[in-house]
Amino acid sequence: MSKKKQTREQILSAAFDMASQEGLESLTIGELAKRVGMSKSGLFAHFNARANLQAAVVEYAGDRFTDRVIAPCREASHPSVEAKVRHLLDNWLTWNGSFQGSCMFLDAWRESHSEEDTMQQALEVTIKKWLGYLHIQFEKGIETGEFKQDLDCWQTVYELYGLYLSCHLFQTLKLEAEGSPKFWKGIDSLFEKIRR
Repeated sequence: MSKKKQTREQILSAAFDMASQEGLESLTIGELAKRVGMSKSGLFAHFNARANLQAAVVEYAGDRFTDRVIAPCREASHPSVEAKVRHLLDNWLTWNGSFQGSCMFLDAWRESHSEEDTMQQALEVTIKKWLGYLHIQFEKGIETGEFKQDLDCWQTVYELYGLYLSCHLFQTLKLEAEGSPKFWKGIDSLFEKIRR
């Protein structure tokens, strides 16, 4: 790895830590430069704009999400697709809890944004990739005969994500107990409905 690439990785790692604690909107070239011991102009040379820095951190966070949430499930042996999805969901909740009690991606998401908004574009790619991965799991469940043949996989992902959003809100309002029992009760009901 070149020195420039190595420096960029170190910057992104520090920026990711900063965004994990304070949110993506907290990222500024000046504050990050202080934290990594660089001049503002030196750090600016790597990204050229705050928006590019934020987009790069979203992409970096997406890679960390894959490392922490998806990769362990790919490597593990599961007796069923349902067991794998439950493992994914458990990792997802753990990931969510590692960021000041809320989801970095959700906190940064704005429904209305321009096509020039590089951070929002990066968020869209990251979130769609995750939703697509969940969709593939439900398709596999149909193929193995575990889930109903006429299962609408996107509808199932939609309902699952709705449970996650509810969990996120209830945790923020301190209305969800430790271990997210409301979330898991909802997941139990979802699987009862889709099993063959």
